[in-house]
Amino acid sequence: MGLKNQVLQALSTRLGPKNVLTRREDLIPYSFDGTAALKQLPGCVVFVRSPEEIADVLRLANQTKTAVVTRGSGTGLSGGSLPSRDCIVMCTVRMNRILEVDERNLTLLTEPGVTTLDISMAAERVGLFYPPDPGSMKISTIGGNVAENSGGLRGLKYGVTRNYVMGLEVVLPTGELMWLGNKCVKDVAGYSLKDLFVGSEGTLGVITKVLLRLIPLPGTKKTMVATFDEMDRAAEAVSAIIAAKIIPCTLEFLDRTTIQCVEDFAKIGLPLDCEALLLMETDGHRAVVAEEAKAMAKICRQQGCRELRVAKTVAEGVKLASARRSAFSALARMAPTTILEDATVPRSELATMIRFVDQIAKKYELRIGTFGHMGDGNLHPTFLTDERDQKEMHRVEEAFKEIFDEAIRLGGTITGEHGVGLAKKAFLPRFLGDTQIDVLRKLRKVLDPAGILNPGKMFD
Repeated sequence: MGLKNQVLQALSTRLGPKNVLTRREDLIPYSFDGTAALKQLPGCVVFVRSPEEIADVLRLANQTKTAVVTRGSGTGLSGGSLPSRDCIVMCTVRMNRILEVDERNLTLLTEPGVTTLDISMAAERVGLFYPPDPGSMKISTIGGNVAENSGGLRGLKYGVTRNYVMGLEVVLPTGELMWLGNKCVKDVAGYSLKDLFVGSEGTLGVITKVLLRLIPLPGTKKTMVATFDEMDRAAEAVSAIIAAKIIPCTLEFLDRTTIQCVEDFAKIGLPLDCEALLLMETDGHRAVVAEEAKAMAKICRQQGCRELRVAKTVAEGVKLASARRSAFSALARMAPTTILEDATVPRSELATMIRFVDQIAKKYELRIGTFGHMGDGNLHPTFLTDERDQKEMHRVEEAFKEIFDEAIRLGGTITGEHGVGLAKKAFLPRFLGDTQIDVLRKLRKVLDPAGILNPGKMFD
């Protein structure tokens, strides 16, 4: 049917014709995000530069009952920024200024279109540190990170995006502007509405400014890679490291399939016949780093690791870390369609979950490479498939169901960092239960009575 001409004309008048895309060929890049096998053309794409322009668009959308989907760089992996039919895609990438780095209060104020990497670099220039590091940090925007509550490799020690959000400026679906939070370390006045918007996946409001907490930059870092002949031995090593009261900044794993793909891609010198690889990084004061690295190396040897490589230089550390950071890129070269999934279980159940994924791969005759954050139980089974093969895609869907059912059974969750979006909407009611789903619906109805923001995402 398409958007009504009156809506398109009003958008052009308010934002300028150059900031409104309507031609099909211009809309195609905005018809998908980082989620495989999901596409939908929007009605139009608009570029906004200020909270006032966002408020204008939302008021128009409310008056005309037009859906709005907010978008940053489109790197999401759950279909969260996928357009709905005939919607307005509101792109915030041009709101890309870092507004303040406050060294006295250890905060950074930014617009939503700034990339995570740029925020990290701005902090480091003054000797400060922004820890969240999603795999897409070179291109993902902070507005999307906040909307999805993104994680990353350093989550075990430093936490996720939510742990660093001190304040937000938000435009409500009705066009009202609201500031939440402040630079105070302590603030318990009223409900913490700020936290309601973190992880809300663009369903409750549009984030226009983010106030982030920074911490002192760690003095040094040590990187190590250990390989094992059995996944259970790698898992036992992780449990022993945590039991020894060592919390590494990074504690990651790759399975055999992923190791083989990474070595073919990055030529790091990894053994191709081992079952598991652990990437371990410790950071902080030089003496503490040396002590923790020595202890982790000892634990890995006690658990029968085949080989332990310790980086002697910063450059070598970066090379070793690339074994994990290049995992998705390496796997994506192996098949026409790569579906990166996200399930989390208690650390004690991680080996059980990895074995289950392997069994599911055999049961449904699928190729799955598994890697992820062994330190916090968040694993990424990655399906190497072809979306043009309908029979295989059906087997992929059935495999997903069993994997998420098993994660729930083991006391885990259906997503540790990618969000619900469209991809996992069907699994949310079982995970949360009727009462929680009902509360979520009521909250959403209060803030978005016309139902215009990101309709169909997370839950109906």
